[in-house]
Amino acid sequence: MMEQTCTEIIIDDTTLRDGEQTAGVVFSLDEKKRIAKMLDEVGVGELECGIPAMGKEEQASVKALVDLGLNARLLTWNRAVITDIQASIDSGVGSVDISLSVSDIHIEHKLRKSRAWVKEQLKTALGFAKRHNLYVSVGGEDASRADPVFLVELMEISRSLGADRFRFCDTLGVLDPFTTYDKIRYLADQVDLDLEIHPHNDLGMATANAIAGVRAGAKFVNTTVNGLGERAGNAALEEVVMALRHACGIDLRIDTGRFVELSKLVGKASGRPVPEWKAVVGERVFSHESGLHADGVLKFPGNYEGYDPAEVGLSRHMVIGKHSGSHGLRQRLQLLDVDLQTIDIDTLLHRVRTACQARKRALNDRELLCLCQVA
Repeated sequence: MMEQTCTEIIIDDTTLRDGEQTAGVVFSLDEKKRIAKMLDEVGVGELECGIPAMGKEEQASVKALVDLGLNARLLTWNRAVITDIQASIDSGVGSVDISLSVSDIHIEHKLRKSRAWVKEQLKTALGFAKRHNLYVSVGGEDASRADPVFLVELMEISRSLGADRFRFCDTLGVLDPFTTYDKIRYLADQVDLDLEIHPHNDLGMATANAIAGVRAGAKFVNTTVNGLGERAGNAALEEVVMALRHACGIDLRIDTGRFVELSKLVGKASGRPVPEWKAVVGERVFSHESGLHADGVLKFPGNYEGYDPAEVGLSRHMVIGKHSGSHGLRQRLQLLDVDLQTIDIDTLLHRVRTACQARKRALNDRELLCLCQVA
């Protein structure tokens, strides 16, 4: 696929806000700074960095991030309440997300208000923010379950009052990519206002929905490192960026070679270790065992690898296990400096498969060398 460089699509990473809202996760200020710096260094355009209305400690944390002087735009999350926005102003940011519940489910059962009340709340909060010269994303909480006609009305109000974009939130992660595309496309066609897609992963489709949103016209995409976030999490930064690059041919000019380093940093800080099989950044996602696959990769990596492991900071790993073939076994023995002239590969391969079956796992190098001595 022909790859094109794109500066129009902007990642707004919310690891420091929505990521920290993962049940049980707390980042120290030092961890927040390190995460923010690395996100900035790899080229992420925006960071949603906290909720100043939580109190003085959170405000001081946001101010410390502002003082880092990053290239990335820093935004804070706020309810559509003047005191929330004032707390953000006091924290030193120049950009805010103003969040309103927009579905009838939330309006009736959470706010216990009316659509008219929501519209007035938007006008009051947005008007205050723009009078203070803030960059504003109007966040539509539970937009995926809202009446599209009502969303258009809210977007028109937002545009008329100077909002810079509208955030479409699939708050419960209930959409599929096809419906996501249709909903974003409809809004993009109706109102001349930049759109932001904020997917959640409750059905395992956050990354796919993020891509669908971009395809439909969203300019901004919310992500978190490792897909951290409430319940099943958000769209994973590393997955969205690599999917855009390799599935869509869109290069965001992000330094993906540091993705594994970034993933480990956030994994440790959040107390949520990254599984070895995690897409894109898992330590073993470029492991090969099957004889057919190992043979194909050794002949030409592109046979069974969609991109070079080094592109995200990983390396290829050949596993010697029950399904290994002779080519993979020879390659592993060569790496271990074993003289192949002294080995009967077919006999050794039989012993390897028998040992793996008994152990119910692959062999480590020490175990393989022991079998070489027996063979």
